[in-house]
Amino acid sequence: MRVLVVGASGFIGFGAAQALVRAGHIVYGVTRSEDKKKTLAAEEIIPIVAETANPSPWLPLAATLDVVIEAIGGWDVETLSPKLLDAVAEAVKKHRPPHAPKLAYIYTSGSYVHGDNRKDIFTDTTPITQPIELSKWRAAFEQKVATHSVLNGIVIRPAIMYGKSASFFKVMFQAARAGGTIKWYGSPGVRYSLVHQDDVGEMYRLAAEKSAVIGGLCFDVANDFTESVDDILQRLVEVSGAQGYEYVEAQTPLERVFASSLRLRLYLARSLLGWQPRKAGVVDYMEIYYDAWKASL
Repeated sequence: MRVLVVGASGFIGFGAAQALVRAGHIVYGVTRSEDKKKTLAAEEIIPIVAETANPSPWLPLAATLDVVIEAIGGWDVETLSPKLLDAVAEAVKKHRPPHAPKLAYIYTSGSYVHGDNRKDIFTDTTPITQPIELSKWRAAFEQKVATHSVLNGIVIRPAIMYGKSASFFKVMFQAARAGGTIKWYGSPGVRYSLVHQDDVGEMYRLAAEKSAVIGGLCFDVANDFTESVDDILQRLVEVSGAQGYEYVEAQTPLERVFASSLRLRLYLARSLLGWQPRKAGVVDYMEIYYDAWKASL
């Protein structure tokens, strides 16, 4: 297959691109950073340096690609994601032969589109009724992707990600490394649905390879079990040498994400794609994950 990953140097996109390369696919990686070009090339990912807001350098590839994966991040995704989707759709109309199969377009959403809930357990097909503040726009956009008339749209919603450079947990790890008391957002009793970067990468590989038969679906991606934030913080104190932890009130939309509870019990990725998370949880392997994050600094 020929796959293009937009955001290939990011935490999600890089893992997805690596998994696809390992499986023998030709992978193009779009990055906004000239400095990341060598990093991608060293992983046998064909680098393309381009701004997300200006995808014109790679849009002609739509003629021969099998899959486009959108895995961008940042505060401007609400604006950039719709523009990117429309640009790819127009490129397909312009460059792709009329007899070709639909180009698969895998959009990266997030599990917090389900909202903050300490009571209920959510699945892939639970209706989205109360998305968290930062994700309010995503529910409608997910459906725009999934029902697209030109592209074979697929949605993947990773849970909170950990491992290696630690993405979500780097905020918590930074607080621990500073010593003293770790201040974290929210209150006791929160539980996180989590998933390792490598397992997410494998999910993208499977979704890309089977994209022809899963169009229109939204997949949550998470471990089989949730983890207590109280347990995570206590274990981090033990591993890092911090003096303890305490909860503080969340003030910003991002801090309210950190303070939110979500319990996922997904099934589509397992039943349709055979996906199975393999990495150990955060509490059990905290020392390994914390040391890996420090080594990445």
